Amino acid sequence: MVLDAAGLDFNWDDESRIREEPNCDAQNFYDLLKNADEPLWEGCDWHSRLSAVTQLLNYKSEFNMSESLYDRLISIIKGMLPKDDKLPENFYRSKQMVKKLGLGYEKIHVCPNDCMLYYGEEDKKLRECRICGHSRYKPKTRSSKIDVPYKILRHFPLAPRLQRLFMSKNTAQHMTWHDQRRANGIMIHPSDGEAWKHFDDNYPSFSDEPRNIRLGLATDRFCPFGHSIWPVFVTPYNLPPNMCMKEQYLFLTLVIPGPKSPKQNLDIYLRPLIDDLKKLWNVGVNTYDAYRGENFIMRAALMWTINDFPAYGMLSGWSTHGNLACPYCMEQTKSFRLPHSHKQCWFDCHRQFLPIDHPFRKQKDKFKKNTTEKALPPPRLSGEEVWDRLRRLNQITFGNAFGKQIISGFGKQHNWAKISIFWELPYWSTNLIRHNLDVMHIEKNVFDNVFNTVMNMKGKTKDNPNGRMDLQLFCKRPELELTNVNGKLVMPKASYSLSKPQVKEVC
Repeated sequence: MVLDAAGLDFNWDDESRIREEPNCDAQNFYDLLKNADEPLWEGCDWHSRLSAVTQLLNYKSEFNMSESLYDRLISIIKGMLPKDDKLPENFYRSKQMVKKLGLGYEKIHVCPNDCMLYYGEEDKKLRECRICGHSRYKPKTRSSKIDVPYKILRHFPLAPRLQRLFMSKNTAQHMTWHDQRRANGIMIHPSDGEAWKHFDDNYPSFSDEPRNIRLGLATDRFCPFGHSIWPVFVTPYNLPPNMCMKEQYLFLTLVIPGPKSPKQNLDIYLRPLIDDLKKLWNVGVNTYDAYRGENFIMRAALMWTINDFPAYGMLSGWSTHGNLACPYCMEQTKSFRLPHSHKQCWFDCHRQFLPIDHPFRKQKDKFKKNTTEKALPPPRLSGEEVWDRLRRLNQITFGNAFGKQIISGFGKQHNWAKISIFWELPYWSTNLIRHNLDVMHIEKNVFDNVFNTVMNMKGKTKDNPNGRMDLQLFCKRPELELTNVNGKLVMPKASYSLSKPQVKEVC
């Protein structure tokens, strides 16, 4: 029943497909699932033992039930069931039953100043931060009997979750889709892209095993009730397009606590995940492939991250603020400051990317006034060139206790705020694409700005007196310049703004 609901077909009795015995972890998992269809009591066909336990544990989590309340509830339920019921008698037994799934999580204490994790053989024994000296635990009260940490990072180990992909025949079959399909010249999947093929060329020992997993990482701020937390998700790209972005294949790996954004200290929290990725690359894990009936050493590699522009800066280490905010142009940027709007502007920086004979390059009145564009676009630095620059810089000391730290040359020669922890991955410098921008955020922001400006929405439009004064300085748009009427500056109506009747028609 549980297997049918999950859409899994393990087919235990198909001996023709089994050539090797599953490894110990896989066998434990299969044993648990074999017991899943065991009815809650003899004759019960609507609840299995596992489905009942998982539902009760879910209620405990959803309603924040204490262990004693859970145990009391179980005793009441068992009193209503037949005597031969197989429901575990308390919370401890319930946890032991589902423990074999191997999909638990680890609680890691964190310094409240974001200096360090109490993680690793030595650090997890400490009671004070070795960086700033802050206490690990909150002061005890009269009623408290246990130590309560200031902050807790929740780490969901990645390897067991990736191994589960091969324990179902249906899923394991699709994990080599990227290698078996026929390319038709149309890009429908990351495996069609240049970055994927570049990785294959650089690491043939990895790509020769099509079951090795390519991963993407995404994170963003989530603010329930004004409390900022950062979930970190990883998704496997081996699966076909109609599967790899489904909810069940998006793996939560970290829940970074708040109440405020970690900002540049994000790397401190990423340490357990980076250690997982390094192990999956250097050593791999023994994994049972249910489709082929064999054990193999599964390895994994992180291809890139996907995030909005502020998170881009937190993950990459290149600050996305200020004159050098563009991570492509870097120190060769042509951005400038708008004196009236008090904002950084990248207007007319795009013409340098046009073909050298493009007519837009010669126009003096359509872009920045009295300006032609003859320059070539900035060179695209390889990962090795970026890393060569980075390793010459001094790394900052993470933690809020040290205040804002600035690497020498920041904002003038470069915009590196830190050396990202991702550079510890052995293959990171050879990745063709390391960080991607989330199109969803860009589309929404661009649409909102254009829509609000066209609809001339008060307080939201980008068309304002300061913008018009900046326009007069940098562009030839006399019809949009502010006019003086009886000593007052008046904004002429723009041709792109809708009139009130037109706005009513749109709405």
